[in-house]
Formats: sequence, C-alpha cells, structure tokens
Amino acid sequence: MKDVYITRISKILPNDPISNDEMENVLGQINDKPSKARRIVLRNNGIKQRYYAINKNGEFTHSNAKLTQEAISKLFDQSFTENDMELLCCGTSTPDQLLPSHAAMVHGLLANKNLEINSASGICCAGMSSLKFGYLSIKAGNSNNAVCTGSERVSTRLLANKFEEESELLSKLEKLPIIAFKKDFLRWMLSDGAGAMLLEDKKNEIGISLKIDWMEAYSFAHELETCMYSGGEKLEDGSIKSWTEYSSKEWLEDSIFSIKQDVKILEEHVINKGVESMEMVFKKHSKDSSDIDYFLPHISSQYFAEKLKNRIKEKGLKVPESSWFTNLSKVGNVGSASIYLMLEELMASGRLKKGDKIMLSVPESGRFSYAYAHLTVC
Repeated sequence: MKDVYITRISKILPNDPISNDEMENVLGQINDKPSKARRIVLRNNGIKQRYYAINKNGEFTHSNAKLTQEAISKLFDQSFTENDMELLCCGTSTPDQLLPSHAAMVHGLLANKNLEINSASGICCAGMSSLKFGYLSIKAGNSNNAVCTGSERVSTRLLANKFEEESELLSKLEKLPIIAFKKDFLRWMLSDGAGAMLLEDKKNEIGISLKIDWMEAYSFAHELETCMYSGGEKLEDGSIKSWTEYSSKEWLEDSIFSIKQDVKILEEHVINKGVESMEMVFKKHSKDSSDIDYFLPHISSQYFAEKLKNRIKEKGLKVPESSWFTNLSKVGNVGSASIYLMLEELMASGRLKKGDKIMLSVPESGRFSYAYAHLTVC
C-alpha cells in the first residue's frame, strides 16, 4: 500500500462577496415581499458574507462544472500540468444536469487528455467521498495521482422565481403568501464555490504536504428517515415520493425541485449522531481525541457549534477547543466544498508545522451521514 499526500489545494469563490443585506437583492423576494425568516436565520447561522455565481446584475457567471474546472486549473504549473492528471474525482450535491455526470462535464471543460473520472453524489459528504475515491486509488497503486473536488452552485435554485408558482397557489388558498419555513430558511444558509485537491503518492520536496492517515464514513439511514432532500416530496410516513411520480404542473406548484429540510429531525439527530460517529472513529483507530492540533468541523450554522462542543464534552471526548478552525462566517455554507475551502485556508495560512495532526469532520443531514479524515503535516 502506498502512502498518500495532499500536496496542493486550490479554490474558487465566484464574483464579489455578498453581504447579509445584499442577499435578497440578488436572490429576489418571494411574492414581492421581504422574507420573515431571513434575519432570524442569519442571526443564528453566524454567516456574514457568501459568494454566488450570479453577478449584481442578476446574470449567471459560472456553471457548477465551470467553478470546478477553474478551481482545478489553479493546481497546475510547470511541475504538474493538466496532462499529468491520472484520475479526476468530483463531488457535488448540485450538478448542472441529471445526466451526464458532473465529473464528465468538468473533464469536458478541462479538455486535457483521456483519464479516469468518478462522480460522487450526495450532499455535504459528496466532497469527502470524492476525496476518498482518490485516496484509495493511489493507496492501492491504481494511480499515482488524483485531483479531487467538492463544488456547489446552489444559488440558482434559491432564486425567488423558482418559488413563484407555489406562492401564487398559497395566495389562492388564502394562506400566508410565503414559502414554508423548511424551504425558505435554506435560502439564507447556502452559497456557491469550489475547492480542489491534488493527491500524490509522494510528498512535496519543498514546503509542506498533508499525509492522509485514514478516512472513515458512517451512515445512519438504517435508523433515521430523510431530513434534507430535493427532487421529491416527503410524505407523512417519512418516505420520499420521487419527482418522476409528479406531473410537470406539480413540479412547479409544489416546488418539487427546491431544497428542503425537516428542521425538527435535524435538531433532534444531527449533533447526537455526529458525536456517536466520532466516538466510533476514535475507537476504531485507537485515537486519543486530545491529540488534535486542528479540528475542522463542517458546520452549517454557528447555531450548532456550541451544541457540538457541549455534546463532545458530555461524551468525554477531549477535542481541544483551541484546535477548532472554521471559515463559515467568511465564505458561507458551501456544502460539499466547505471542507476543501477550510483546509485550503489553513494550509495557506502559514500556521501549520510538521507533525501537526488535523481532523476533518463532515456531517450530512440528507439521511444523516458523517465522514472523517485524519491528516499529518509533513
């Protein structure tokens, strides 16, 4: 088995940052009325700015594939060119189309050479699944290098015009002409961006590298019903009725393709199952939880940060609070790309020294999945 190193990380955050007060100017007002949820959600999530692949004139500037391609291109120089790539792994929860795969579209934009591609679907864990595919391919000797990505272009799904049909229907029924909270609050949580990592079977000769010691992932779908979803509707029994079973008229009226979240289930399980899975991973690898120099948790909102810290303490895990590193307030919740953006910022900060231990932690509320990676600076 080969050792595997992250040798380069890059990112792309499209256009100028959007402040909290500018969000509704870009995304629009549903039914021409300001959102009643926006200020409450923003106060709780702690996000100060985010990025959209939409400029201030309302024009789309990047596809998801284009964001990903631009992030990847930043990895290249004379010592590692686009023609040196052997494997491309792309994870996202918001591909530009149902078919072909996201990785195929990114490869098409790279237009470099024939290579192996892999697309990881899902929600936030899709970026980690992409990373793990590349990691295992190199470790097994199948490839000498891999480019792995996490990316999202969710803003176009959050535009007010995507909810107009439903708003009109609610008005006709003489109900409040706003979208249900489970749909509206996500408009103020999510943003766009992409990150890319170069994995190799040898470390950098100059500067630092991050050795991937191990990666683990856990799903609790066998215990818990769906929490976050798109392309269907959740029924009273907890099952999901697929978009393919609705008429095209219902797609619009019921916002079938909007991203929704069952906030009650989220509150009840996301922290508890996260810490439960952390216990499992520490036990499996006989890892001392206090021996972490940098803990990078992907959290969708600062609302969950203190809850997570308290639950970790209650379970007797001694993850040092001083090790926490996030950039949520500066870049927003970028789903599968968030962990890439965090690690890129940390690696570029100049703070890392050889021997430092880094723990990546990514939850996914789709049906409660959790992914982890342990890295050593070398």
